[in-house]
Amino acid sequence: MDFGNFRLFKDIAATKSISRAAVLNGISQSAASQRLQDLERDLDTILVDRGTRPLALTDAGRFYLDLCRDILRRHEQFRSELGELKAKVEGVVKVASIYSVGLSELSQLVREFDRRYPESTVEVEYLRPEKVYEAVLSDHVDLGLVSYPESGRHLTVLPWREEEMVVAASPYHPLTRKAEILPYDLEGVAFIGFDDDLPIRREIDRFFREHRVQVNTTLHFDNLQMIKEAVALGSGVSILPARTMEAEIAQGRLVPIPIGAPNLFRPVGIIHRRKKRFHRAAQAFLDLLQELPVSSLRTAPV
Repeated sequence: MDFGNFRLFKDIAATKSISRAAVLNGISQSAASQRLQDLERDLDTILVDRGTRPLALTDAGRFYLDLCRDILRRHEQFRSELGELKAKVEGVVKVASIYSVGLSELSQLVREFDRRYPESTVEVEYLRPEKVYEAVLSDHVDLGLVSYPESGRHLTVLPWREEEMVVAASPYHPLTRKAEILPYDLEGVAFIGFDDDLPIRREIDRFFREHRVQVNTTLHFDNLQMIKEAVALGSGVSILPARTMEAEIAQGRLVPIPIGAPNLFRPVGIIHRRKKRFHRAAQAFLDLLQELPVSSLRTAPV
């Protein structure tokens, strides 16, 4: 079906001129005249009365004009609805995240995504860091969220945010009397850390070495929630991202104490398989992550 001919005839009827209609359609007057003649021959009827000036439509021409308008209107409606269908974001987005990114924060992001794209869903799986990398590289998930992200030959890292680290203590710990903690204030204290093989543990150990501080690591765990519970029970202090302590601070179970210069930060990044082709829903969620890394999510007071 040649929609160009429908538009040409509609413009001839509107302008009452073959030459002006030809200009509107980007063709020569002779080409426009030939198309009109071919159309009349195919229909075996005269559509335009060429003996009048300006041109006028015959009864058959007016009938055909109604058809042209209806077809063009339906075609435009079809193209519009097809464009909406193509732009529709739907599907399942699979995300692997380390535990300490925060259940509440990701829940807020997922709710915002659901509000924007109700025909899509996000599935979040919480894993140890090395398992997040495995899930991304094996294409088990679309995106991964890790701290201290490391790029590789088959992996792309997108910086997401920098999280301030603070000393976490029970409200009854003597250190809570300080407005801020300097590294030497932690000398010899009972300390609750992360397992040796976790990146955050290596960075905190490096911080202690640089400042020649030795803590007494009494307990260590592979996840942040267990560390927070041990600190809240008074088993020692720890160093944690401030924003991950929001609920416990609000409950009065933990106190965040800022670390004096130099400040300590934990980088968190988004990882995905290099050259991965995202479906629309995955790309939309990645865009949302980059749009709302910090500003639209509440942070823990420090």
